[in-house]
Amino acid sequence: MTAESKLYPLTFVPVYMERVWGGNMMTELLERELPDCDAPIGESWELVDRDEVNSVVAAGEFAGKTLGELVKIYGSSLVGSKYVEGRKFPLMVKLIDAGERLSLQVHPDENACRELGGGCEPKTEMWYVMAARPGAKIFAGLDGSATKVQLMDMLDSADIEKLMQVYNSQGGDAYYIAAGTLHAIGAGNLILEIQQNSDTTFRVNDWGRVGIDGKPRALHKEQGLKSIDYTRRTNPRVPGAVGERDFNRKFDVVKLCPFFQVSDLRLHSTWNDDTGSGESFHLLSAVKNRVRIGRGERMCVISPGETALVPACFGVYSVTPEGPGEAVVIKTTL
Repeated sequence: MTAESKLYPLTFVPVYMERVWGGNMMTELLERELPDCDAPIGESWELVDRDEVNSVVAAGEFAGKTLGELVKIYGSSLVGSKYVEGRKFPLMVKLIDAGERLSLQVHPDENACRELGGGCEPKTEMWYVMAARPGAKIFAGLDGSATKVQLMDMLDSADIEKLMQVYNSQGGDAYYIAAGTLHAIGAGNLILEIQQNSDTTFRVNDWGRVGIDGKPRALHKEQGLKSIDYTRRTNPRVPGAVGERDFNRKFDVVKLCPFFQVSDLRLHSTWNDDTGSGESFHLLSAVKNRVRIGRGERMCVISPGETALVPACFGVYSVTPEGPGEAVVIKTTL
């Protein structure tokens, strides 16, 4: 059988990660049953293809197989025309549940990775705020007047946040965090994160916190300072749609990025879509209300927080809300 006839919209088993700063919004808002752990759960890796962690298909004919196995078998039929043989799936999808403020950190771009070596991987990401508690903040990018000298002088101080662009977090907003952007997610945020397939993070300030073992967590000041893009002072915030309508709407969230394109779908009825000539897979992440995805007998249903992978070869499909009110779905392609 051809890939076109075998592949279907895929869902995956979440991989939960203990984090000292983890929260409880996945339990309270998404009604997730989290594993019992010694430390809080701060991340759910919803889709990942890495040597150390690989997503497992949750349902259908390929249940139990890993994303990495399917990429090796189906290649461009799954990933799209940009697939390079031997490469892993190019993106990761995470949920970030911040009970406390995350460390101040930066991810390197390709130039920084070449300079630093050591297996560094470039990482550009996008945050979509699924929910935010009152007073929640986002720290993203250096303030326009901040200098490199000021940053180095204040690197060990909590006052370093005075050099940052700081935003009041609210559901529906998004942030484009290009590699080289100094950033931190504030306490009280539940974030859907779309990112390059990388796990390289340089932590430059941890606000005096200790880790799960009671010791200060490692900092990576030298690598971090070499990775920051000091010329980048653009506003990373993409304001969310205001108000609700009784018809389907689509908003561009990330459009001019070489690594992924992201749209915000606000749906009241069936949304018809198409992977077209197979240029790229479609990732569909539910934010509000359940939706049914696919066509014919090759369908899946996802709830808020879950992500479905529509293979590049799949062609025509639909996204249908499964409850009253507006459904919100984040769509990601290459």
